[in-house]
Amino acid sequence: MLATGPTPEESALIGKHFDYLKELTAKGTVLMAGRTLTTDADSFGIVIYLAENENAARSLFSEDPAVKAGVFMGDFYPFSVALLSSDWQKKKA
Repeated sequence: MLATGPTPEESALIGKHFDYLKELTAKGTVLMAGRTLTTDADSFGIVIYLAENENAARSLFSEDPAVKAGVFMGDFYPFSVALLSSDWQKKKA
């Protein structure tokens, strides 16, 4: 997909993926989501969920429309934020 571009079906699922994460972000369930700016085989995305426990986070991941359809695959790593800049949002504006 990175080399040839997404098919129309993949594009639709990627749109649903973005909408899903956008909704979870608005609810406060996603801390951040994004992807590398590379377009080669090393390209990847990251989503950090704010969930009660690992099972809840895994459920959120598995319900992603692009993951369910096999367009995106991923690994799951429990993560704990140690430091977070309060200026980050200001710099993005």
